[in-house]
Amino acid sequence: MRTNMLVFGSLYLLLSWMRPAYTQWIFDNSITQDDQSFPLDMAKDSVDDMYFDCATKMESQIKNKYFQDEMKNEFFKAAWAQAKDCANQKYKNREKGDEALTKDHMQAICTYTAGGKENFYQKFNEEVRTKRKAYGSSFQFHSLHFWLTRAVQILNNQNKCYTTFRRTKSMFNGNVKQEVRFGTFTSTSKLSNLERFGDVTCFKIRTCHAAYLKKYPKLADIEQEVLIPPYEKFRIIKKGKPDKQLSDCAIVYVLNSTGFQSNLDCQLVKQIL
Repeated sequence: MRTNMLVFGSLYLLLSWMRPAYTQWIFDNSITQDDQSFPLDMAKDSVDDMYFDCATKMESQIKNKYFQDEMKNEFFKAAWAQAKDCANQKYKNREKGDEALTKDHMQAICTYTAGGKENFYQKFNEEVRTKRKAYGSSFQFHSLHFWLTRAVQILNNQNKCYTTFRRTKSMFNGNVKQEVRFGTFTSTSKLSNLERFGDVTCFKIRTCHAAYLKKYPKLADIEQEVLIPPYEKFRIIKKGKPDKQLSDCAIVYVLNSTGFQSNLDCQLVKQIL
């Protein structure tokens, strides 16, 4: 367990959820610091572009500019390469109805759920959470952000709602009726009984803009992963003692989706119009 890692942003610790073996460290709450608590907020510095009505133009920019530039970064290049076999396999075995998922979308899912050096996800999650002002310039992951966002949108193009769960080993502070965002790609699960990932602050979430990743992650559907995008917002409707589904948790926040807020929507496309 790593106890000396820096905490990046007030909600960065919410990213510490689950991955076994080679990727568990990304979501492992060993990055927490004793006797500290972290506020739930609207993640105002998030890279939260949802590419509404500009996905085609943005993809052209990604392929012709950003991806080529970002592949010069050995850090990202290694993560992308490590996920290649996963992406090929998952793309070949797409489920009926998911034909809109391209190889790039599958590569993004596999990179997010498996690829890269040990600290790749730390950097990716930190940047998505905090680099709003660097979007379009020094933000390092335009291509991964775009293809992962589009994968989530394609997998839930009907805005189907899910009830999901998230466990942490950290203390978070928020108030009933408060509106919040996670501000990054946030892994949750259809399963409530993943006790090994924490019992301090837990979340029961009603999400309507997330996507069930099915068998497309590196570990297939073992974790029943539902991925929440950075732009979805929620209202805290309950805070307090756990219910029967999270009975071992010290405190449970119940969140209901209230729609989305994308402060950077289509910003890069607008810059070239």
